[in-house]
Amino acid sequence: MIFVTDATGQCVYVSSEWTSLTGQPVNEALAWGWLDRVHPEDRQTVSETICAAVKTAAEFCVRYRLLRADDSPRWIGAGGVPSFGMEEGCFIGYLGSITELAEGATDTIAAYGNVGRFVPPEPHPSTMPGDHLDLIADHLILAHSMIEGDGARAALPHVKLALLEIGIALAARTREAVRPLN
Repeated sequence: MIFVTDATGQCVYVSSEWTSLTGQPVNEALAWGWLDRVHPEDRQTVSETICAAVKTAAEFCVRYRLLRADDSPRWIGAGGVPSFGMEEGCFIGYLGSITELAEGATDTIAAYGNVGRFVPPEPHPSTMPGDHLDLIADHLILAHSMIEGDGARAALPHVKLALLEIGIALAARTREAVRPLN
């Protein structure tokens, strides 16, 4: 699943897989509404991690329990990479991904967050992007992570620019979908 935030960390786009997994309509997930589907015991960890990342415009990752449509918890890994405007280079928000973690791989973990680095977990079939722009975003996030970890840094500015453009396109799609009828 893919998400886009603004510079304050508020969600401006979430892919349709969100509703399939959580039962929450996309329009209710916008801004901070998505936190309603985070397990109550994990909300503080998740919100504090995102707020800390926003303050420094840094990458972040979190592991927490997300409530499915039937309210049963499911462990997920999520995170985002910052996007910066082309004109002034100012922080404009995050492009990120959410992935279900394999059953049994999370039996002994507690919710946690990390600011400074995001390495996406292996994709899970239930959270694979179903839309071409979401799939592009997923691949770009993975490419960003691999370049930062393994070299070829000369490509990083181009990947960051592509992340910015895809994030803008996804956010515009949400604005069109929730535009009030006159």
